[in-house]
Amino acid sequence: MRRIVLLVMLWLGGCQSVAPPPVAGDIRDLRSGETISAGQLLERLGQPAQVIVGEQHDNADHHAVELWLLQHLGEQRPQGSLLLEMLIPAQQSRVDQVRHAPLPSDLASALAWQDGWDWNLYGPIVRFALAQPYPLLAANLDNDEIHAFYRQPPVLSGARSNAASVQTELLGQISDAHCGLLPSSQMPAMVAVQQQRDRRMATRLLAAPAPAILLAGTFHARKDVGVPLHVLDLGAANAPTVLLLAQQGSQVTSAMADYVWFTPATPARDYCAEMRKQFGK
Repeated sequence: MRRIVLLVMLWLGGCQSVAPPPVAGDIRDLRSGETISAGQLLERLGQPAQVIVGEQHDNADHHAVELWLLQHLGEQRPQGSLLLEMLIPAQQSRVDQVRHAPLPSDLASALAWQDGWDWNLYGPIVRFALAQPYPLLAANLDNDEIHAFYRQPPVLSGARSNAASVQTELLGQISDAHCGLLPSSQMPAMVAVQQQRDRRMATRLLAAPAPAILLAGTFHARKDVGVPLHVLDLGAANAPTVLLLAQQGSQVTSAMADYVWFTPATPARDYCAEMRKQFGK
């Protein structure tokens, strides 16, 4: 009996030793509706073979949470792999090379990091991952593939990803993301590219050593329109577990994710004003 009590105390002590998360906010299990602690979230995310974390790309809080999750999930059980939407196949050999040598001072250049992803936000995550024994894997399409899919969208197999509701939601999201400035004639091709990205991420996630974590944008991560649908259309028995990182005030439902971590609201950047200026409108 004393042995059992001691083991329980040691276990509780280990839980209490987990560093507090870097960002305050409500965490909810959307399946049950309950509010949970960061420690409970770690415990639950440590069980599935595949986890997708959906982020707002320019939100520093989201990247801080992702790094915290990677650090502490790795302490709970061996991590199999980490996949990033921000890496493309053309970069994989560079990633593999630096894993077997001291990291260069200019790591971004060594990886041919793409300008569209803010290195100040992603650098700490990449540096942490490269210091781990598990592989860091590219999950996105190469640029030439994107251009080819845009010019000639391929037929996408799968009833879930081809559902009318999915196509409608993606059309609206892409239109909103481009502030209504895209000609309607371009929209089907844009949706096709978006879904080919989702299909590639799903394929890479299923092939990755488990337990695997994919970091991607919110719409790629969502259960109702993104990668999880493609995982099921590829024949998997179960969809990945999804955690969405969202700012307070965002509407996130159980159809979109299994868990949501609401981070503090930040001032919104007026991307539409910037795009109108760029397009001269």
